[in-house]
Amino acid sequence: MQILDPALDAYCEAHSGFEPAYLKELAAETREKVADPQMLSGHLQGRFLSLLSHLVKPGIIIEIGTYTAYSTLCLAEGLAPGGKLHTIDVNKDLNAMRERYIRKAGMQDRIVLHSGPALFLLKSMPAPYDLVFIDADKKNYPNYFDRVVDKVRPGGLIIADNLLWSGKVLGNKGTFDADTAALVEYAQRLHADPRVQPVLVPLRDGLLVARKK
Repeated sequence: MQILDPALDAYCEAHSGFEPAYLKELAAETREKVADPQMLSGHLQGRFLSLLSHLVKPGIIIEIGTYTAYSTLCLAEGLAPGGKLHTIDVNKDLNAMRERYIRKAGMQDRIVLHSGPALFLLKSMPAPYDLVFIDADKKNYPNYFDRVVDKVRPGGLIIADNLLWSGKVLGNKGTFDADTAALVEYAQRLHADPRVQPVLVPLRDGLLVARKK
């Protein structure tokens, strides 16, 4: 979803910190070789995720949905000394590419790749979590929230991507497909949940950032 005029979007990127060379290379390879390259976080969102991570200084990050690991590498920049990022994805086919860029970034001691269903693997993830990033199958967003919210420390963040869903969330509820319905439910539930303080940021396709109280 293109919310901003492309020229304004480029202006924002130009004034949002520097994208490391390995991330530029990863973005280019993703767009050239991997299906659905629109799923890539990209420069602006990546710098925003890095900023949030630096502010939290997390010891444990849980990422649900790795794709080609662009957001993974951005989030890992803010890890506290000795911290770990555990990223989960059902698609093993991209592991070689992910591992290659994790090594290029020198983060192989900080990032742990997990392959399989997130709802199952989350049962064994080390807690408490300092930061959670959700960017996987949309139908399970409410389930992912239920699984992680009580394991996030006070002051920690739960961040979810694609909450604007290319504007589909503004449609008629009676015509929502399963993904859109789940995203609307996710936003409504967090808005009403006294355990979190949410803000839906219209960055790219919508980031819902929630602070655990």
